Amino acid sequence: MAKKRKIAAVMGNGHIGLVEEDVPTVRPGTVLLEVWNSLVSPGTEVGGWRGLKQQLEKPSQNPKPRPFGYSNAGVVLEVGDGVTEFKAGDRVAGVGGGYAMHTDYALVPHNLCVALPANVSFAQGSYAMLAATAMHALRRGEPQFGEFVAVVGLGLVGQLAARLHQLAGGYVIGWDMIPFRSKVAKGWGIDAVAVVGAEDEVAITNDFTCGYGLDGAVFAFGGDGTRALESVRKCLKCTSDGHRMGRIVVVGGANFDYKFGLTNADLREASRTGPGYHDEEWEVGPAYPPTVMRWTTRTNLELCMRLMSEGKVNVDCLTTHTIPLADVDARIAEILKDPDAILGVVFEMKR
Repeated sequence: MAKKRKIAAVMGNGHIGLVEEDVPTVRPGTVLLEVWNSLVSPGTEVGGWRGLKQQLEKPSQNPKPRPFGYSNAGVVLEVGDGVTEFKAGDRVAGVGGGYAMHTDYALVPHNLCVALPANVSFAQGSYAMLAATAMHALRRGEPQFGEFVAVVGLGLVGQLAARLHQLAGGYVIGWDMIPFRSKVAKGWGIDAVAVVGAEDEVAITNDFTCGYGLDGAVFAFGGDGTRALESVRKCLKCTSDGHRMGRIVVVGGANFDYKFGLTNADLREASRTGPGYHDEEWEVGPAYPPTVMRWTTRTNLELCMRLMSEGKVNVDCLTTHTIPLADVDARIAEILKDPDAILGVVFEMKR
């Protein structure tokens, strides 16, 4: 096995470079992976594709490398003491900041790993982190069968949240300012879309709900969401005395200049992939008792892999670019010429 590994790193000048360091040593409760694919989460990892392009055009004066990535898939090389569910040669996906990076070798806590079904590829498995993030957002919103839901922001998490709400029995409309993302959502079966800024999202949504109004919404983007919140509140179902009702889940880090009014709307936050993530004792130790905590990061990951295996979540529809890790800087610079045409970017590690 190699002694060194290469890790993708964001430079202060907007470039993506590769840094080299020692392959980490296996510790108790961890799994060493030979990584085949990883997925970029642009909003949290590179400040969004538009933001990365701006960095290239106006470089920072501090180009210190920042290794990044938190969702990959590969083959188990070695397991640490206490790991009984995986062995060398197993195909798994791994998640976690500082663990499942864009690298050829990754050391990941065993409870942040999940077995890949035989018909799920490494590239598909690399969607694990964002799929589980969308799954946890759905659980936070507590949707009921047949409800109307708007997903605001059709990046990767938004696309996945929209599909999962459909699988949970909801009717889903997606909102985004980028027409390409709306086209992707419509293409892989999301019920309806609205291009914010080019269309009247409130009127389209009210028509979509047959005048009943939204039961809930998911905000899956970062930055100022004040205007979007105002529009969503206009679409929520309304009581006879004018009170808006519904559940709004914020998963993408949006912030609001929030004004309380005469509503019965709930504003909820959804953090990460579910219980367990960032609990270091759980990550490398025993699982929570399933009768007490049925849905954790690990069980959310397992369900996401099952849905991919059964063809119910087709992440291939979201992948717009596959880039060899060795060519990452040149290829990223090339696709940044049209950042609005980028959605799922999967890195592949050449052997």
